[in-house]
Amino acid sequence: MIAYRNYIMKTCTISKKGSIVGGGYSNRTRATKFNPTGKKRKYPNLQKKKVFVPELNKSINIEISTRGMRTMTKNGVYKTLLKAGLVKAK
Repeated sequence: MIAYRNYIMKTCTISKKGSIVGGGYSNRTRATKFNPTGKKRKYPNLQKKKVFVPELNKSINIEISTRGMRTMTKNGVYKTLLKAGLVKAK
């Protein structure tokens, strides 16, 4: 019997920022052409955060990038969550 696991993508719920594949190829490697390095997957800086929404009078647990936190601080919690589709309008 094979057990399948559900994997959650490492994406920000606010900015929808996901992983990218970076080069990891130094100038020294280009010069020598010996022992080249491979590509490396880079993930966003995700944090698990409990956010209080005053308009709904409740707290929400979300996984958000630090860039998303800055957006939330700038635009407000309720407006940002509403735009991301995480809460419904009152």
